Amino acid sequence: MLISGFVAILAVTFGVMMLAAGPSRQDKRVEHRLAVIQAGTTRFDAIEETVSGLLRPTASGRFGWIDTSFEKYSIGKNLQRFVMQSGVNSTASSLMVQSAALAVIGFLMALIGYPELWAEIGAACLLGIVPWVRIAWARSRKLRAFNADLPEAIDMMARALRAGHAMTGAIEMVGDSGPPATASEFAEVFRQQNFGLPLREAFLQLLERVPSADLRVLITAIVVQRETGGNLVEVMDRTVFMIRERQRIQGEIRIQTAQGRLTGWILSLMPIALMGILNILDPGYSKILFTDPLGRMLIYVGLGLIVIGSLIIRQIVNGVDV
Repeated sequence: MLISGFVAILAVTFGVMMLAAGPSRQDKRVEHRLAVIQAGTTRFDAIEETVSGLLRPTASGRFGWIDTSFEKYSIGKNLQRFVMQSGVNSTASSLMVQSAALAVIGFLMALIGYPELWAEIGAACLLGIVPWVRIAWARSRKLRAFNADLPEAIDMMARALRAGHAMTGAIEMVGDSGPPATASEFAEVFRQQNFGLPLREAFLQLLERVPSADLRVLITAIVVQRETGGNLVEVMDRTVFMIRERQRIQGEIRIQTAQGRLTGWILSLMPIALMGILNILDPGYSKILFTDPLGRMLIYVGLGLIVIGSLIIRQIVNGVDV
């Protein structure tokens, strides 16, 4: 049983590694184009392929066929947008394959170590969501950094407008010498505008890449000003003041609710920690909970109540929004 499980895990691991290390469709296309150029051919299909290569490629990886099939459904578009907002160089299809592979590995490990259906399903779910947790953490970190640097970027745009620059010039200045978290995004807006995309559409795409409430306020102010007129510099100054006041109030709220968050963590982890300490001091103290059917049911109920209590405390602490 152990040998077969080890062989199965080893086969799955090497299979995933071979799929990840193999050449992608894009790599094969590049190699084919280089071979065509070296051969000096001028066939029509080669010219058409070269021209199509000048277009901006969509996000596709080694499992691009999954992305292509998912484009017909809203869930696939939402997953791809979620990955794009994290700033991670990956695709939804690659993450889905990684999640499936980790789920299989977790299932086999639980099958070997603790052959219970609930343990196998739990291990598969825990390992399967690891790639998505990483994406969610990267997305949250990127959004926090962008919101922290956005007021400085708006100040730079306002100074550029006061100096007589146009809106595109102000965006270029932010993209060249703005804060690190905002420079790359505003530089992308400037490139899109240079390629002929209307400024309004470029800003809307920026908002799709960075779903920030503060950025939405800025873009709304700029779009309304361009359509109705007015003093854009004054609008930006008021927007910066509002964003900074909002961030200040959010910081005060986090300080005031720090004790509640710490209490939630302590109350959630204390039963598990106490159970571990009791089993270290008296080995086998809680063995009956894992061997008796009623004991296992009590464990499930206890874990469920801990999760529900943690969610209630989290809702109470995070109930104040600015």
